[in-house]
Amino acid sequence: MDKIIVAYWSQTGNTKAMATAIGTGVKETGKECEVLDISNVSMDELKQVSSFALGCPAMGAEVLEECEMEPFVVEVEKISAGKNIALFGSYDWGDGQWMRDWEERMSNAGAHIVNGEGLICQDTPDDVMLNKCIDFGKQLASL
Repeated sequence: MDKIIVAYWSQTGNTKAMATAIGTGVKETGKECEVLDISNVSMDELKQVSSFALGCPAMGAEVLEECEMEPFVVEVEKISAGKNIALFGSYDWGDGQWMRDWEERMSNAGAHIVNGEGLICQDTPDDVMLNKCIDFGKQLASL
């Protein structure tokens, strides 16, 4: 299946903006892409694709959002072996520990992390960051 899913959780809209730009990059390669809030993502559909992106901002003490995203990621870990996964998100403070922890979790679940690391943005993504997101989407689509 050539479709790529870009699934995200966003509180302020920063991670949503990143997701939209990543989806643009995927579409620019000619592949089908769905950009969806995680509440609209089917785990069965994720099982069917070989590549997808997951986005979540840093929350609290640099963790994933705990009510919706954390339970979602626990389920994704069960189906991640052999998948190409692009991780992304925004943060306001800290040094990106939430992303390093997330990368480790997904790698331990058997996923291939695009570029070996997630794409993070401090606060609102500017044009430079949005272009990085577009490129990130193209990289994901090329795998």
